[in-house]
Amino acid sequence: MKIRGLDIVGKNITCDKLGGDCFDFLWDLECQDNHFDAVVGDVAGHGVDAALLMTSARAFLRMRASQCGGISQIVTEMNRHLTLDILNTGRFMTMFYLSVDLENKKLSWVRAGHDPAIVYDPRVDQFEELGGVGLALGLDESYIFEENTKAVLGEGQIIAIGTDGIWETFNQDGEMFGKGRFRDIIRKNAHMASNEIIDAIYNGIDTFSKGLKKEDDITLVIIKIEATSTDRGDWQI
Repeated sequence: MKIRGLDIVGKNITCDKLGGDCFDFLWDLECQDNHFDAVVGDVAGHGVDAALLMTSARAFLRMRASQCGGISQIVTEMNRHLTLDILNTGRFMTMFYLSVDLENKKLSWVRAGHDPAIVYDPRVDQFEELGGVGLALGLDESYIFEENTKAVLGEGQIIAIGTDGIWETFNQDGEMFGKGRFRDIIRKNAHMASNEIIDAIYNGIDTFSKGLKKEDDITLVIIKIEATSTDRGDWQI
């Protein structure tokens, strides 16, 4: 998918018929104000229970994101609804919520217990993690999530938001795929389009695991910055 200034792709492969991972793109909602949001979530466990919880979580997210408010407020209020919904079940989920503002060359994000997203800048061959403090969703209804910002965006930069099923994939020798291999594939394919980068990563995982059954869902979103400013107006696909 291309939105003015961004080349975006997401992919999800489940280890069972039903999975607990998801990704979502938000750009045409009320009060969106010319920024693009991407969300990746991962429910603890997989199968039917995980899929049902993810469905509820996505509904809460979409409901709250359709209204005005910053991303910290969106995630905080989503968590309150979700926690009350799954109270005393012992279930929870992690989530990474990213907002890309090309006009102001800024990234904003909320990390809810999820692995940090990474930003790769091929101009200087440098990776940066988008970290920050944040509890997993569904554990504490009163928790207030923190918004983080990075005020430098450049053309050609690649943002990757994944679930731990990627780097925790094992091969037949008991070796883990790891984040080093993940980053190497991004580096080697940084000149390619987002869909080609994501295909290279999934192909790399398949080659590494040599047909061994995956033990977890694998979800990844790749966003490539094609321009660092936009005219005000509606996002266009």
